[in-house]
Amino acid sequence: MSSVTKGLVNLVNVVFQLDKPWVSRITMAMIVMSLIWGMLGLVDALMVRIQEAAWATTASLVITSQEYYASIALHAMRDLFGFAVQLEMAIFIFLSLRILNMQPRMKWFLNIGFILFNIAFMLIEGPIVAFPTFNDNYFPANSWYYLSPYGVPNYSQAVVSPLWFFGWELMDAGVYIMVIWLIYHFYLATKTMKEKLPIFAVFALMTSLMIAIGWSGEVAANTWDILAYYGLVGLNVISNQIAFGILWHSIVYISWMPAVGAMYYLIPTLANRPIYSDRSARIAALLYLVFSNNVPIHHLYMVNLPVGIKILQEVLTYGVVVPSMMTFLNLWATVKGVNIKMNLIAAWISISFAGSIAAGVTGIANGDLSFDAIIHDSMWVPGHFHAMIFWSIVPAGFATLYYMIPMLTGRQWYSNKIGWIHMIGYMIGTTMVIYGMDALGLTGLIRKAEIFPLIPAYITPEVIATAGAFIADIATLGWLGNVVLTLLKGRTGNFENLSIDDAVSTVAMYLSAPSLTEIKNDLKITRFEKVLKINKVKQ
Repeated sequence: MSSVTKGLVNLVNVVFQLDKPWVSRITMAMIVMSLIWGMLGLVDALMVRIQEAAWATTASLVITSQEYYASIALHAMRDLFGFAVQLEMAIFIFLSLRILNMQPRMKWFLNIGFILFNIAFMLIEGPIVAFPTFNDNYFPANSWYYLSPYGVPNYSQAVVSPLWFFGWELMDAGVYIMVIWLIYHFYLATKTMKEKLPIFAVFALMTSLMIAIGWSGEVAANTWDILAYYGLVGLNVISNQIAFGILWHSIVYISWMPAVGAMYYLIPTLANRPIYSDRSARIAALLYLVFSNNVPIHHLYMVNLPVGIKILQEVLTYGVVVPSMMTFLNLWATVKGVNIKMNLIAAWISISFAGSIAAGVTGIANGDLSFDAIIHDSMWVPGHFHAMIFWSIVPAGFATLYYMIPMLTGRQWYSNKIGWIHMIGYMIGTTMVIYGMDALGLTGLIRKAEIFPLIPAYITPEVIATAGAFIADIATLGWLGNVVLTLLKGRTGNFENLSIDDAVSTVAMYLSAPSLTEIKNDLKITRFEKVLKINKVKQ
């Protein structure tokens, strides 16, 4: 075996942790695939931003309309499902089994779900053509969420390949296999445990149930679409849209619940205090499950439905505020008065806590009938859910991955400083993106507007949002490089035998915020190195 081959084999072993137990292997495989889909989705997002910024600054388009709309679709599919849902399932599986001290059963079942889930995105993407020009946007150029009856023969003039719908079916099958597997293990745990489920496990269970319920409407709608596609049944458009709408809203909470679970776990752990009210946390988890899946019509306020139903949906939408307020007050009371030495895990989970409140306020506004009439289908809506993603969901994910990766790999992070640079760059960039989207929405720009009036009210926010996207993505590439360097060169440590609490504490100490003295010393060293280089050039 040549040295190159040995190096590649070693790289695969390190990346996928093939020498570790099955739970570590499947968790790492899910994390790696989620990062692959996530990075591809970021490329799609940049294509969208480049197209809009090019129009805003030069009144020209750099990619075709097909590529533009396909990029929107693939960005959403890859990042929301391939990245976010897969990553949260990986986190829930690994941490829940560790917390409950359980050995996995039916490994083959989860393996099948993982494979089907990831194959699904290849079907949704459509055939990839490399010649005469590269094309990966044949199917998704139509629509990412597929608003029925768009694409169905005899109901739409634009007809997509049935593989688009079958791709959704495979994703549905993969999702249900993963959540059934996890719920089954929670069932086994409750049969043997004498005490209550830990709070993190409660939120993992509630999220699994939320996924099972939330995905049901999409499965019904998509299966209905397939049957209508082949002319086996008729299609009621409004009923189909309402069924699919169950997932529209629940996916926001499906993606956000891991962040809430992470806050409930990390904030008391870092503060070295128990949760202020354990009962309140459990009630909040149950209320999230109750209110997250019953408001599909608030995405269809402009549809000609009875006003009474719309008002009921408005009230139920506000119901989600109740468990959120319970959560924020409970966690605030838990950490109040505690002095915590700042570290990357604490910084990211603090951002997630504050970001949930800031982004959530814009969501409450969306649920209001009168306000929705103003911002409906405008850029304000992407501004809201990108705020939830950028400021709450992703930061909680970073906080969790910062201690999970050492636990999975047995290696400490390669560079603490890269982590802090990434956080600062990421927050500056995402703030610019959210500001740009919100400003565009309030001035009336609709979503997916490839061409728009060239006025300052549109040009300035478009440029700011695009610049912010590049800053955030460059910073995140730094984090990804830190991950790779950690896998290859990170200092080894005995993390496998540590409890999760001890792992969090150990990693947190290593990732502490650099002091002003350290920063000054780094600057002095940098200036000294510059002087040496200048002298060498003179010599």
